[in-house]
Amino acid sequence: MVRAAVLPAVNAPLTITEIDLPEPGPGQVRIRLAAAGVCHSDLSLSNGTLRQPAPAVLGHEGAGTVTAVGPDVTSVAVGDQVVLNWAPSCGDCHFCGLAEPWLCVNSGLAANAPYATTADGTELYPGLGTAAFAEETVVPARAALPLPDGVPLADAALLGCAVLTGWGAVHHSARVRAGESVAVFGVGGVGLATIQAARIAGAASIVAVDVSPAKEELARAAGATDFVTAGEDTARRIRKLTGGLGTDAAVECVGRADTIRTAWSATRRGGRTTVVGIGGQEQQVTFSALELFYFGRTLSGCVYGNSDPARDLPVIAGHVRSGALDLSQLVTDRIGLDGIPAAFDAMLAGKGGRSLVVF
Repeated sequence: MVRAAVLPAVNAPLTITEIDLPEPGPGQVRIRLAAAGVCHSDLSLSNGTLRQPAPAVLGHEGAGTVTAVGPDVTSVAVGDQVVLNWAPSCGDCHFCGLAEPWLCVNSGLAANAPYATTADGTELYPGLGTAAFAEETVVPARAALPLPDGVPLADAALLGCAVLTGWGAVHHSARVRAGESVAVFGVGGVGLATIQAARIAGAASIVAVDVSPAKEELARAAGATDFVTAGEDTARRIRKLTGGLGTDAAVECVGRADTIRTAWSATRRGGRTTVVGIGGQEQQVTFSALELFYFGRTLSGCVYGNSDPARDLPVIAGHVRSGALDLSQLVTDRIGLDGIPAAFDAMLAGKGGRSLVVF
């Protein structure tokens, strides 16, 4: 039996309880978690914005040590330190064949199958297939990525979502080049990772935008050159900071229609607006046909940073080892399992960066 934070039903409070994990089956591994990040996507799963069978153990941003492997597992071994990959690609579908593993149609299969039980035998589902809000978890072997050397195990949890997403948004979607200007909307865990990635890419100016002025210090520590408190004149203020043009690239990490629209308006003619934030289907964004033609901007969605973790993790780890990327800078609170509800409340209130559950 292991302790876990269980979501009994959508919109129900989390319950800290013991669950029964089976031994790993064919192609599966069991992992003892060192840490798990509390991501806004976990909040979206808990409140029904994103679909997730329940009851479930949420948590998808984690790292730990392999304690057991099932038959036919050769990619990792007992004792290996690994990062959880909540969107493991199958390698066989149409999108994998196009070298777009972030769009794999089979990546979410594990989330729809029970993986453990409560003490009374109730079946539990793994949040986004990983169930990291528990002392231990069982996942498909392809969801356990070997941790590159030189990365602290607890902080490595952030690589599994926030960092891969922010890094990929800058390098694969927005394709930021040295000397360009970037605006980052939302200074949470993903936003802070995006700011650091933009700094590493050589952006000449990085404008951080958030509803909370208290986040300015976090943003500037990550590499932001300017900070704008979100309001009705946000786009105008950003254009003023960029010589009246707007930024070369804008990355939206919030997932709200009004924020997406503002990010678009703050992007220069011919620039790139990248949407990382996950909004609800009721969030509708509108554009006129004339402005789409006139401004010549590119608007693109970005799933998991359009990243291939097997390709990108070693690159990111190199920046961690060099000191260019500071994972601990993303973390504003280190908590236990019982601190997750308060971390959800903090996200709703727009406070802090990443809360990290440390086991």
